[in-house]
Amino acid sequence: MFRNLESCATLKRIGITLGDCAGIGPEVVRAALTSNALPTTAEYVIIGKYPDCSLGEPTIETSRAAAAALEEAVTLARRGELDAVVTGPVHKARMYQAGFKFPGQTEFFADRCGAKNFAMCLTGGKMMVALVTTHIALREVPNALKQSEIVRVGLLLVDFLRCRSNNAPRIAVAGLNPHAGESGKLGREEIEIISPAIAVLKSEIRNPKSEIVGPISPDTLFHRLVEGEFDAVLCMYHDQGLIPLKLHAFHSGVNVTLGLPFPRTSPDHGTAFGIAGKGIAHPDSMIAAIRLAVELAQPK
Repeated sequence: MFRNLESCATLKRIGITLGDCAGIGPEVVRAALTSNALPTTAEYVIIGKYPDCSLGEPTIETSRAAAAALEEAVTLARRGELDAVVTGPVHKARMYQAGFKFPGQTEFFADRCGAKNFAMCLTGGKMMVALVTTHIALREVPNALKQSEIVRVGLLLVDFLRCRSNNAPRIAVAGLNPHAGESGKLGREEIEIISPAIAVLKSEIRNPKSEIVGPISPDTLFHRLVEGEFDAVLCMYHDQGLIPLKLHAFHSGVNVTLGLPFPRTSPDHGTAFGIAGKGIAHPDSMIAAIRLAVELAQPK
């Protein structure tokens, strides 16, 4: 299972970081690699060196090691020595103390790859969501919401759907306000920003079979997604997409960064220090993240 990067040239090469080794990252990776649930078309390589630590007790050293593993993984991927990267969960507050200068791993990979056109997308169960705004305070979302950003992330989502299916994409665009603004009575972002962006998206895609609909009231939208009416939802802010996705697929959600020169995925859960080493952490999300990385990887 753990093979040298020089061997098996026909296999896809998937690099895996363990995240903060005081959390559940190492055990869910171990469980995934021994589960017999991963494709045999890939070789899996653990990236990074980790210090001794006590489970459930993160330190600056464990955060520094996690950051170093990210640097090594992105370097190997940019060199073409990895076809995809799967990242374990990190503790952001500790990472900041260790000198990590990014809101999250998504922004780290985008910076290291020089990617300006990138986005966060999450998938699990019958749901897929992409986020127009991500790691910012909720009060900042209305001012950060731009027509150009909705179009940009929408086009990345269209490309991602096309790379996974030959079917024309069906995307629902969420409103920002309750009841999608109630015709302007509960907010005008739907009228002034979101609806014009949807019109531009439709003109950019130029595929009569594609469906870009909205803005739709968020309180009914995700039920319609799970029922199969849409392939994905374009969400206006972080929790608008993550709360329903984690409710629907908490143990199998996957975070994927759109717009990078190589696939990068991660399980959609945190370090869970409180249960580290107790044998109760679910590996399903890590398994799903690795499987998606293999699906998306293009061997050199």
